[in-house]
Amino acid sequence: MFKRVLLKLSGEFLADENGFGISPNTTARLARLLTAAIAGKEIELAIVIGGGNFWRGARNGAGMDAATADYIGMLGTVMNAMALQDAMETAGQPTRVMSAIHMAAVAEPYIRRRAMRHLEKGRVVIFGGGNGAPFFTTDTTSTLRALEIGAEVVLMAKNKVDGVYDSDPRKNPDAKRYDTLTHLDVVEQRLEVMDATAITLCMDKGLPIVVFDLFETGNLERLFAGERVGTLIQTS
Repeated sequence: MFKRVLLKLSGEFLADENGFGISPNTTARLARLLTAAIAGKEIELAIVIGGGNFWRGARNGAGMDAATADYIGMLGTVMNAMALQDAMETAGQPTRVMSAIHMAAVAEPYIRRRAMRHLEKGRVVIFGGGNGAPFFTTDTTSTLRALEIGAEVVLMAKNKVDGVYDSDPRKNPDAKRYDTLTHLDVVEQRLEVMDATAITLCMDKGLPIVVFDLFETGNLERLFAGERVGTLIQTS
């Protein structure tokens, strides 16, 4: 059974049906799902959320200074973190937003020991602002934060994709799903699990990853109970 986990969410989990912006109804549904999954359990949940529902540096920032484009994306992740915090607290779950970019009026600064203390007190911690530096994705931030806070696993949430496949299952009906993989398998086969920096760091530190369908009924509860869900990626 897991005790402390880091959940990686894309910004699109908060978006409307077009994948843009923040939908209050969609965000509330997500918050209720997460709150119910940890209710009554000794699970310490940290979250890293992307900002792709607002901005993707490589796509939206064409022609712009690359660092500036990435900083804009980081600000989008803080917006998402604040929206999810509000929805989770409405659902009854104490939550804190911590930002790697200093903005004290809306979020606590990221301080590792303070984040761990929040988790020990039963608060969900949402990390916004990426890792505070450009040229790194929120995949890498997820890995860094998981290692810093001593998380036992990174949970890579997907929507309607129940694991890692050898090709895109939405385009290839014959795609094969993997139950288990090693980090090295992911690198050598160029499987699109997370970016190369993130997967290499997980491999170096022996940090397992689970790729799963967040909205499949009961998946989170089964994961927290130690059951096999989705695709497990580990050292061996």
